[in-house]
Amino acid sequence: MNKITILTLFPESFEFLKSYGVIGKAIEKGLIEINLVDIRDYSKDKHNRVDDTVFGGAAGMLMRPQPIYDALIANKSSKSKVVYMSAAGEILNQKLAIKFADFEDLVIICGHYEGIDARITNHYVDYEVSIGDYVLTGGEIPAMVLIDSLSRFIGGVVGKKESLVTDSHYNGLLQYDEYTKPRNFNGYMVPKELYSGDHKKVEEWKKKSSLQKTKRVRRDLYDRYIKEDHDGINQKNRK
Repeated sequence: MNKITILTLFPESFEFLKSYGVIGKAIEKGLIEINLVDIRDYSKDKHNRVDDTVFGGAAGMLMRPQPIYDALIANKSSKSKVVYMSAAGEILNQKLAIKFADFEDLVIICGHYEGIDARITNHYVDYEVSIGDYVLTGGEIPAMVLIDSLSRFIGGVVGKKESLVTDSHYNGLLQYDEYTKPRNFNGYMVPKELYSGDHKKVEEWKKKSSLQKTKRVRRDLYDRYIKEDHDGINQKNRK
């Protein structure tokens, strides 16, 4: 079982996960345990304040270190890995999601306002993670994205392992185009290879489609893939 503890000012925002798709089912089966911790419960301020002005005159308010530290110490173990959702963090990708899925005890800190005191991030956080190069009002939505992405790689959460290894980004490329019925939609046809019954042709088409889609939609990923020379791609594919 993977335990995920979330330190947040808005624990109620995560309640829907308990009934959300495969994550809800994984929680019900005991594959994932999600614990919600309200950081305000650990404030020693008589008004339960958790923020204050920033030294140096910066705009906005910053979350104080004391409530976060006390909440962290009370809810982490020696095995815990601590993640802070931060716009300044490492960009979340498939490789990182797989890595985090291997952690049996994960603590996620959700910041707010202008963020959290640097003494927490510099001394008590193992990873800073971002879901993109932009700024959001809080860490709750990024935390949900992280949980959703890593949960798929926890054993038993997703029924068929094959569906994971064909996902976009799993092997550095985007997933090949997929089709369902009807074969003819507004004059656009399903590629004949996919219903030919020839498994070799199907696999060859999927690989070609994956390369073409990556080149068309994410040229940066395509160029990186070609540079690393995955699967012995020949000179013809480099054009």
